[in-house]
Amino acid sequence: MDDQRRASSEFSRRRALHGGLAVTGGALAAGYGLAACSPNSRRQDGPRRFTTATGAEQHDSPTYATSPGEHPVALVYRGPAAIPGCPEAVAALIRDAGWNFRVRYVGPGESAKLSAATLRGAALYAQPGGGDLDDGYQHMRPHSADIRAYVAGGGRYLGFCLGGYLAGSTPGFGLLPGDADRFIESPGASVRTDEDTVVEVRWRNQPRRLYFQDGPYFWIRKRASGVTVLARYTNGRIAALVAPYGRGRIGVVGPHPEATVDWYEENSLVNPDGIDPASGRDLVDTLMRT
Repeated sequence: MDDQRRASSEFSRRRALHGGLAVTGGALAAGYGLAACSPNSRRQDGPRRFTTATGAEQHDSPTYATSPGEHPVALVYRGPAAIPGCPEAVAALIRDAGWNFRVRYVGPGESAKLSAATLRGAALYAQPGGGDLDDGYQHMRPHSADIRAYVAGGGRYLGFCLGGYLAGSTPGFGLLPGDADRFIESPGASVRTDEDTVVEVRWRNQPRRLYFQDGPYFWIRKRASGVTVLARYTNGRIAALVAPYGRGRIGVVGPHPEATVDWYEENSLVNPDGIDPASGRDLVDTLMRT
């Protein structure tokens, strides 16, 4: 990336509104549309309630299916760098991925805190969607060295939307063999709004529509090796990939394959392909197998 493109890239990310919320002086500023993960961005005192496709009410997370066993540990960040609803949807997807994960939330308000010691016991660490990138990174910056060391030592990092931006370096954890940038500002982008919507991608070269809210695309350096591109937007930009970092791996995605039916309903959206977490399961499976 030349200097002019890099400067533009950094500027666009600084003002991106991931999750449909702007953050000003540490407070959520209204007027930017509904949050991608929850139309009510206020953190709730009790477990969030979700409605499944069958109409059954669920508590804590909108589970697709629960794999038996409690073998490897998957940590899902839940805290001020995430929007309520996003961590729970990511946790549900991970439980459904077929790796018999025992999911634990980590964050300042959780019984398990995000630390080097906690990460050492995990097979996977997931960073869900959230709000503004700069604000999110300020919350995550104290943990960036621990996250990098965890992945470099053989861990797995899974990033959705803001978690994908944070895998980059302007700002971010510096895990990508390249960087992340704002898809809606890329040439030929099929989506130009930062409102919640549906975006078309080619996943494993098959057309698929996914929930989307101002997510990133990813670019990789020409000399990068070992990268598996899972999906591209219709303009050819990378929408999802798995790549090495040290002895570990990272898996990132710009859209939201983890989105559940309530996300669509609460934002009056319809996915013509139906709501299917298969793409998210493929991302988790590829990340864990490679």
